[in-house]
Amino acid sequence: MPNIKSAIKRVKVTDKKTAANKMKKSEMRTIVKKATASIAASDDNSAALLKDAQVALDKAASKGYISKNAAARSKSRMAKAAAKAQA
Repeated sequence: MPNIKSAIKRVKVTDKKTAANKMKKSEMRTIVKKATASIAASDDNSAALLKDAQVALDKAASKGYISKNAAARSKSRMAKAAAKAQA
């Protein structure tokens, strides 16, 4: 634990931001997991869940929780799986 006042504050701020980032990333993963499961099961609302997952991935990429390429890759894979499930 640091002794300097500004360093103590930085540790507190970092812990707070880390917790928030972890929560947002977890939320995004849950949405993606629900959409993937829905697509695999060929549910009726899989299109809506796919759209929600794509929005969540774009938001996560713009906020820096995941990289832009990781978001694009996940969206592409889900869209491809959805198209395959419909056919």
